[in-house]
Formats: sequence, structure tokens, C-alpha cells
Amino acid sequence: MRRPATGAVLACGAALLLIAGRVSSQTPVPAPAPATEPAQPPAAPDAAAPADVAVPQTPAPDQPAFRAGVDVVSLTVTVTEREGRFVNGLSQDAFSVFEDGVKQELIFFSGTKLPTALGLLVDTSASMNEKMATAQQAAIGFVERMRVDDVLTIVDFDSRAEILQGFTRDQALLTAAIRRTTAGGSTSLYNAMYVALNEFKKMRASNTDEVRRQAIVVLSDGEDTSSLVPFEEVLELAKRSEVAIYTIGLRDGAPQRNRGIGGFREADFVLKQFAQETGGKAFFPDGASALPAIYGEVADELAAQYTLGYASRNTRRDGRWRRVVVRVERPNAIARTKQGYYGPTG
Repeated sequence: MRRPATGAVLACGAALLLIAGRVSSQTPVPAPAPATEPAQPPAAPDAAAPADVAVPQTPAPDQPAFRAGVDVVSLTVTVTEREGRFVNGLSQDAFSVFEDGVKQELIFFSGTKLPTALGLLVDTSASMNEKMATAQQAAIGFVERMRVDDVLTIVDFDSRAEILQGFTRDQALLTAAIRRTTAGGSTSLYNAMYVALNEFKKMRASNTDEVRRQAIVVLSDGEDTSSLVPFEEVLELAKRSEVAIYTIGLRDGAPQRNRGIGGFREADFVLKQFAQETGGKAFFPDGASALPAIYGEVADELAAQYTLGYASRNTRRDGRWRRVVVRVERPNAIARTKQGYYGPTG
């Protein structure tokens, strides 16, 4: 079993060849349009586009008004009270954004419910056998809460990752894909995350005129045991994306044999890292019966989020990591977003 901090680093070409041999899709996805993003730093040749994106000149109705020709750092922000209740109705003046400690000027803001692109990743390894019916029903309930302009893709993973349904608004197709899932095999969580993040990258490349919030919800009940892509590479890809990752780690009274000193559990660490770095949230329910409520909470959060954007005061094109902090002027309120992004290059 690979540990996150010491996972073997695969050469990019070899990793892609191995993934191509192991990952299949029932719904063919067209090749992405020619890339228009800035070149990526050598450390992550397969990474998604950096956080600063060239925004459309003519936004659709009810979408944020953008300043044409400006590279914008886009943030999806969740604001909650300390008790966990979502805070709605805040104005732009309530938010302050800091990049590496320097306050930034917001150039767009939206508190409306923007269309969302969602990825639903479901663990179908053998250990999920007794929980599959409950997991399927909870996932279907999540699909049924989609709004008319939302799109969703379904990925299941056991010994391999498989796209059961590409991005679509059709709830009947999505529900049918979920019902096709069956339990068996090992767990290739990192492969599934790699595949899903690249699906988002393809979608962005083919829909450059759309402004969508993007999120992945991944359900798993154990350690990754069979992925070909290492944790570090997938986490780097996630940090370079615009996708918030919500993770659900089913404990369900599992044996403690994978816990080390101090109760450390690799699966918990991995899921927390994906969520914390991307502005999502990690859940660790004790049983599958909690899944409907968790999916419901994620749906509620996605509907309550704010979208902020700014042109960085840092004009260097050095590709370095930039730390981002959002503060909100409201008593007992907390703002949550991704922890940062990689600056442009070239």
C-alpha cells in the first residue's frame, strides 16, 4: 500500500500509458479543444489550467460581469456561522481577499446560484457490497436536487476507474448510470480522481464561454490499494484545477488495523487533503445511513456559495504557489475557499 508522503513518482508518459490501459469509459468524450492556457511549470506537465483564466467578454444573464481581457483569479467561497449554518445575502463589501498577505481588489462578485458542473465519484470496491443499495439511493437523491442548468458526470471505481456517464443534464441517464454500479474488486481512488479532474479540464476547454462553479463529490470506504497514479500527482492536479472536492469517508465500524500511532489513518488523511486544498469539505460518517443527509448538505452548500474574482497585484509570471485567504466582515462567520493557486508562467 502506498503512503501519501512517499508514493512512487511515475514518469508522466508511463503514467498516461498505464492509465489508458486501465481506465475505460462507456460514454466517449470528444478530444479537448487546442489548449489556450499558459504553459505549466515542469513539475506537473499534466496539470489542469492555472487559477487565472481569461474570462469571456459577454457574460450570460445572471452571471458575474467580467472585465474583458483581464486574467482573473476565481474563488468559490462558502460562508458559515460557527454553528455551521450557511450565511446568505452578503454584499461584495463584506469580503476581503488577501494573496500572500497582500489585499486584493475584487473585480467581480456574485451571490447568485450559478450553474454548477458536478462530478459524482462512487467507490464500488468489494468492501462496499453491503452498502451499495444505500449509496446508490443517496447518490440518486443528490442527482434529483440538480437544477436545470447543472451538468453532472458519474465515475465509479474499484480495480479500475470508469466513466459511467459523461457530463449531462439528463437526470434519467444519470440515475440509470448509478443503478448500474456493482461492488467488486480493489480500490483505485487516485485513478478515479485523475480521470474526473481531466474530464473537467476537457469540459472547460470545450466550453470557454461558460461560467460554472465546479465540484467533485467522492465517496469511499477505505485505502487506495490499486491506483497507478500516485497521491502526490493527483493532489497537484487538484490544486491546479478550479474544482472544489467534497470527500465522504465511510468508516462504518471498519477494523482499526490501518491506524498507526495516534490513530492516524491514511484514507482519512488523503480525503482531508483533497478537501482542504480545494475549498471543499470532508465528511466521515459511521455508516451508510448518513449518506442522504451528507449529500443533501453538499447540495445546500453548493447553492449557497459566492463567487469572487480579482486580478492579482503580483505581476510576476513565475508559476509559484500563492496563498489565498478570504475574510468576511460578519460576527461569528467563517469564509472557506481553496488555499491558493499557482501563478501564471511565460
